[in-house]
Amino acid sequence: MTPSIPIRLALVAAVFPALLHAQQPAAPVTLTLGGAARLAAERTSGPAAARERVAQAEARIRQRRADFLPSISTAALAHENNLNSASFPFSFADPQTGRPFFNPDGQVIGPIKIWDVRGTLKQSVFDPSAFARMSAARASLTASESEVTATGQMAAASAAMAYVRTARAEAQVTARGADSTLAAELLGIARDQVAAGVGIALDVTRAQAQLSVTRSQLIAARSERDRARLELLRALGLPADTRVVLADSLAARGTAEAPTEAAAIGQAMRTRADLRMAADQAEAAQRQLDVLRAERLPTLSLIADQGLNGKATNHLLSTFNWGIQLSAPVFDGFRRDGRLDEQRAAMRELDVRRRDLAEQATAEVRSALLDVRAAAELLGASEERLALAEQELAQARDRFRAGVAGNAEVVTASIALNASRAQVIDARAALLGARVSLARAQGTTTDLP
Repeated sequence: MTPSIPIRLALVAAVFPALLHAQQPAAPVTLTLGGAARLAAERTSGPAAARERVAQAEARIRQRRADFLPSISTAALAHENNLNSASFPFSFADPQTGRPFFNPDGQVIGPIKIWDVRGTLKQSVFDPSAFARMSAARASLTASESEVTATGQMAAASAAMAYVRTARAEAQVTARGADSTLAAELLGIARDQVAAGVGIALDVTRAQAQLSVTRSQLIAARSERDRARLELLRALGLPADTRVVLADSLAARGTAEAPTEAAAIGQAMRTRADLRMAADQAEAAQRQLDVLRAERLPTLSLIADQGLNGKATNHLLSTFNWGIQLSAPVFDGFRRDGRLDEQRAAMRELDVRRRDLAEQATAEVRSALLDVRAAAELLGASEERLALAEQELAQARDRFRAGVAGNAEVVTASIALNASRAQVIDARAALLGARVSLARAQGTTTDLP
């Protein structure tokens, strides 16, 4: 039966709000430079994979704890077999007559059915290598945790640089929009002067050409901005359709004074996660060397075996076997000596890498400080040039409006202003990028505001 009109209206009223809500786009994500760095350190694939390696290291610690706990096993056996009496290492004979019970040439005995139900317990009482393995597992966990921080800092630095590139692209779009507005204004002035009989058609043509150039630059700037946004989303580990709003602009960042070289290098030596990871890896290698040395020491274990066995299940007898076992390695064909030499070489390699990493950190800090100072000076010169270009344009525009000169001077001044704006944007981006590089060199990228 076809529903009535009121019922259909009620259904539409109930379904329409749900459809409208489903079609609404997700709220944009507003990020500062530091917020982008911290988000990348938290959710990108590199740190996530490093956190899984931490979970693996924690699982290895649980495995090492098993060396201190008893090992308990049970077994139930039911089997049937026959034997050759001649295979016994001794003979069975009648003690009175001396005659053997079995044929001296051998005879088949059986089949014999045996039932055996048994439980076995083994407990380590003293095992120096077990303590060394536990210490090595904990050192490996510490190194894995340091790797998470180091990987997060790398992801944060990549995201921060992508943020800077996106902010630069946004500023370029704004600047090219201002250039287009100026070109359109000059075109309007030229047309008004031609209409008033005080201008020439050449001025209109020049203004149209300049407007076409600025529009082309605006289109290119928008395309670059869209690509930069995609790179930023990839660096942040966000879906490609996520809307991101940059809370920071190039003009609002990069004004803080750079630290001294000694302070910056000292900060890097204290806080760089890769240096800490290298030290933790060296400690883990040392603990592994202790494991190999401990394997030369004797171990003491308690073994207990209790069970029931017999030919039939209705007549099983209790049997046991227990004891204390002391074992010590005597000679293994110099295999352990080779493993020790290999581990010592690995430790020397880690030490070389750690020293090289410290030297690299020092060089990166010094290079970043040079970039910060050079970018700050370049920004000052660029802003001065921009102020002069704006003044030149204002003067040329006044002359053009007054009819004293054609718009060739205005077009030239607008081109110079266009270049000055681009140079200021590049200088601001270079300064902010240099500060991100300095934070990465110091290991403080996730501490950016």
